[in-house]
Amino acid sequence: MAMDMSYFDEMEAKIPRGKIRTRFAPSPTGYMHVGNLRTALYTWLIARHGGGTFILRIEDTDQGRLVEGATDVIYRTMAECGLTHDEGPDVGGPVAPYIQSERRDTYGKYAHLLVERGHAYYCFCEKTESEEDAGDFNRAADPCRSLSLEEARARVEAGEPYVIRQRIPEGGTTTFHDAIFGDITVENSALDDQVLLKRDGLPTYNFANVIDDHLMGITHVVRGSEYLSSAPKYDLLYHAFGWEVPTYVHCSPVMRDQHNKMSKRHGDPSYEDLKAQGYLTEAILNYVALLGWSPRGEQAEREVFSLAELAEIFDIAGISKSPAIFDIEKLTHFNALYLRAMSPEAFHAAAEPYIRRTVNNPALDTRAIAALLQARCERLTEIPEKVAFFETLPHYEKDLFTNKKSKTNEEVSKRMLESAVPALEELADWTQESIHSCLMDLAAKLEVKNATLMWPVRIAAAGQAVTPGGAVEICQILGRDECLRRLKVGLELL
Repeated sequence: MAMDMSYFDEMEAKIPRGKIRTRFAPSPTGYMHVGNLRTALYTWLIARHGGGTFILRIEDTDQGRLVEGATDVIYRTMAECGLTHDEGPDVGGPVAPYIQSERRDTYGKYAHLLVERGHAYYCFCEKTESEEDAGDFNRAADPCRSLSLEEARARVEAGEPYVIRQRIPEGGTTTFHDAIFGDITVENSALDDQVLLKRDGLPTYNFANVIDDHLMGITHVVRGSEYLSSAPKYDLLYHAFGWEVPTYVHCSPVMRDQHNKMSKRHGDPSYEDLKAQGYLTEAILNYVALLGWSPRGEQAEREVFSLAELAEIFDIAGISKSPAIFDIEKLTHFNALYLRAMSPEAFHAAAEPYIRRTVNNPALDTRAIAALLQARCERLTEIPEKVAFFETLPHYEKDLFTNKKSKTNEEVSKRMLESAVPALEELADWTQESIHSCLMDLAAKLEVKNATLMWPVRIAAAGQAVTPGGAVEICQILGRDECLRRLKVGLELL
């Protein structure tokens, strides 16, 4: 008896059509690694560039690997990165639900439809998941493949446990097209009869993917090139249902070096790790966009792009077949560019929490400190160590006062500080301008180069050779009393 097709007709009628629809479909199994973020970004950019719809779908069919809180990480990362979705579990949409475990009944119906059409079969053999994953298979040895539909149905109705497997054609080839790699042909004999529906009634990742992508009207499927080997089986499923095949966009992996893919177990950073290491979201996104993609035409020489600019110029043809190597130094370079391009107000807002990790004195102006840092900082996490001297004068040795370039030694530095302390004590106003004028006039009076005076003043004020900002800025921020106290400590040391 022919199957009632009304359910399937209703599902087809719901599918939005007529414009680009892409999806990011992460599994909530852990952190958002750089490869995941790149997939999300490219998928979002394809949709935005084409004026289409971007969908967030949570693929949680592998219940054994789910990690508590991982879905929250996905939502938070997407929101922080500005990768807003038009449809998804939290905003709904015309093809809800957008969480795979809530679509369980749908997959079963489509799996049984495939059996009816002869493109899948009930399998009653006992195989462990490790055997399935090993890749060792002998299609001819599977006795269930040759069972008649009537016999298989009778065993199902009798309550015998089963899975539903895809029936791969025994001979011939399958050719599919990828936007990056072109046409790829494989021998059908190299493909296994993969499980579509497991014994617990849940679909496998590969089957759920195809069903959801079709029913959600997905036009472009972006994923890692590790899925190229599965693409022929996806293609056969689309054809078995008589569905249009979406545009495949397989991206080559992000590598930690020439030979190894990035992975958490090797200590490679996730998006959240990079944020914790002081990298700006905008810099991370910009750099990740260029991991395997490059702009073309008049934009070819540019490196720095806002998210809006990327959406305007992004095209699939710019995606490379070659693996991309994640270079933390290059990311650091991008981050420095972004930090320096921020408005002073925005930089202060980003830097202040890091300044306050080591500078607790409320009298010290964090805005003035931030102004010193902006051109001298590559990562926000460098800030606490750079500015700790403002809070507490560190212990230092008097040999810091000797600097060949500034023509100073301990004797010269002692003479400079002996002159600087009374000159600064007499200042009516404690401003950068007044401090600068005072010290410039003093250097002229002492007939020494400016650096010969400024070096010992800065060493005494900061207690370290490398500082953000020079003597004048540091003295002004410290305030009259603390600055003069420190200069006198330096004199005592000398």
